[in-house]
Amino acid sequence: MAIKTYGTMAVDWERRIDFDRLRRERLDRIKGLLAKSEMGSVLCFDMNNVRYITATHIGTWAQDKISRFTLLPQNDEPILWDFGSAARHHQQNCDWLGERSRAGIPLMRGAMTPEMGRSEDVARKIKIELESRGLHKEPVGVDVVEPPVLFALQKEGLNIVDGQQLLSDAREIKTVDEISLLTHSAAMVDAAYYDLYRAMKPGMRENDAVALVAQRLYEMGSEYVEGVNAISAERASPHPHVFSDRMMRPGDPVFYDILHSYMGYRTCYYRCFAIGSASHQLVDAYKRCRDYLDASIELIRPGRSTAEVASVWPKATEFGFPDEEAAFALQMGHGIGLAIWEKPMISRLVSLEHPHEIKPGMVFALETFWPTKDGTSAARIEEEIVVTATGHEVITRFPAEELLVAGAPFVTVGGQLPLVRETEAPPNPEVAKMVAAAAKAEVPKGEKVGAGSRG
Repeated sequence: MAIKTYGTMAVDWERRIDFDRLRRERLDRIKGLLAKSEMGSVLCFDMNNVRYITATHIGTWAQDKISRFTLLPQNDEPILWDFGSAARHHQQNCDWLGERSRAGIPLMRGAMTPEMGRSEDVARKIKIELESRGLHKEPVGVDVVEPPVLFALQKEGLNIVDGQQLLSDAREIKTVDEISLLTHSAAMVDAAYYDLYRAMKPGMRENDAVALVAQRLYEMGSEYVEGVNAISAERASPHPHVFSDRMMRPGDPVFYDILHSYMGYRTCYYRCFAIGSASHQLVDAYKRCRDYLDASIELIRPGRSTAEVASVWPKATEFGFPDEEAAFALQMGHGIGLAIWEKPMISRLVSLEHPHEIKPGMVFALETFWPTKDGTSAARIEEEIVVTATGHEVITRFPAEELLVAGAPFVTVGGQLPLVRETEAPPNPEVAKMVAAAAKAEVPKGEKVGAGSRG
């Protein structure tokens, strides 16, 4: 428990998350990697990379628009092009950018048609900045880009290369403030799960659960509830990765994945429950799911490799899939930070042949899955883990050592119903006698009970 969880306010009497340090250390990290690369600059349209470099944000509605971009030249400071009013806001409120925050609009994901010349305008802006620094003949690393913008950059004579890996390498190791933000983000989901656990009962729909979680997180200061997977009963196997309006019933298994962002830093955080009671099959599936997860967590420590972690997980053929690609994401680990998926990824699909060293400062989400024996449902659990200098620390705290039952107990005249039981109870001795007596009375002479269609 070495990682601290702070309050949400800045105070004068305690050193908490230091946002000036966060901005400085993130930018220094990508500058350092760029200096060692063969690139003269990196040009980013991915909003997570834009935020990492410039520490600016204009709302998650822009997350998938590819409509803000930043250029980081070698040995220089980043330049940001943004929506006009947002650019002025940055000029007034982001003193670390100043006049380097400028208006610039590309294609708006194709809404700006080719004859409007926006692609060419973007390319000219980049060419001018690179020429002024003598970098226009050096490779330009780009993360994600719309094809017309790519073609316009190439038409300007710029050598465009893959810059995505450089940014992924920069974001792989988290700073102390990034780890604090990830921990705070996970703590908010702890609280959402507590409210959800208390609310779950027969009749609640998956989408009702999603609404409850979203409200709780936004009330606590979430910047973006990216998604809440709510998956119950027979919808759990195969995992559909999307919630529905299905109504939960007594005895149902249900698992959730809560993905949200606090100050840009994400969660990917599964928990599994049973409604009212749990079948023996679900209890067995949960235990196996938990064992695989615990084994992989134990291997998260400096010097180990992603291949070692992946090797403790079952092969795809062991739980009903023909190959590792078909089962991808069911037994998986991934870095987490400004994006849900960051380096390094852990999966039997890639990690055994392409191992990656585990280093201090990495933050992983590890998730496992196991279907019930009859294949009608499944258990799913996930934990987030920080790699420390000497081992690891789990930052997801809502209880998951054993399967939790929500909406219980049910009380009868004979006492509380067992929490582990089947939805169809076996007949008691009196019922068994009644069935045997009725069968005996109905069987014609010469036939045995159980023989033929009338037994």
